[in-house]
Amino acid sequence: MDFTKLSCEEFTQILSTKAPVPGGGGASALVGALGCALGNMVGSLTVGKKKYADVEADIIALKEKADALQAELLALVEEDAKAFEPLAKAYSLPKDTDEEKAERERVMAIVLKDACAVPLQIMHKCCDAIELIEEFAQKGSVIALSDAGVGATFCRSALYGASLNVFINTKSMADRALAEQYNKEAMEMMDVYGKRADAVFEQVLGRLK
Repeated sequence: MDFTKLSCEEFTQILSTKAPVPGGGGASALVGALGCALGNMVGSLTVGKKKYADVEADIIALKEKADALQAELLALVEEDAKAFEPLAKAYSLPKDTDEEKAERERVMAIVLKDACAVPLQIMHKCCDAIELIEEFAQKGSVIALSDAGVGATFCRSALYGASLNVFINTKSMADRALAEQYNKEAMEMMDVYGKRADAVFEQVLGRLK
């Protein structure tokens, strides 16, 4: 099932059930795509306006990047679901004998790494989206300024949400060096881009009040 092809109502309904997917990772990717789209909307409301003719080329270039980023984040909704299914199965593998334990550990090492990869990708894409929204907010039409602020807030939430899917998987990793590498990568993105998203929100708020 391609979850991105569902209606908003259908996606929300499935998300609320005990079905293993979609979960927090896929929902974060979707929220990130929505945040990016809100930034993109600022661009759409700017292009063609005489008042913003001097930045139109910049806005068009930003919109092309945002179009691609939205598509990538939506694709990660499905990728997150695909990565979780093998992990769910691996937790059910038998571990009664030494051989079974060894095989389970081997499989777990693979699927946990894969399960971390997708939320880390989501985080990176959210960071890229925050960078775009910073520029949309700076150069875009003031009539859509609030949408830039909402977009930044969404991408920050998606960034933080995806991080929890990294941390819950690194906690179970036997390879602690790799786990700490992933944790460090996630924490650095949260530290840098969480602050940048907050700054966009505060700037927007200050201009609106």
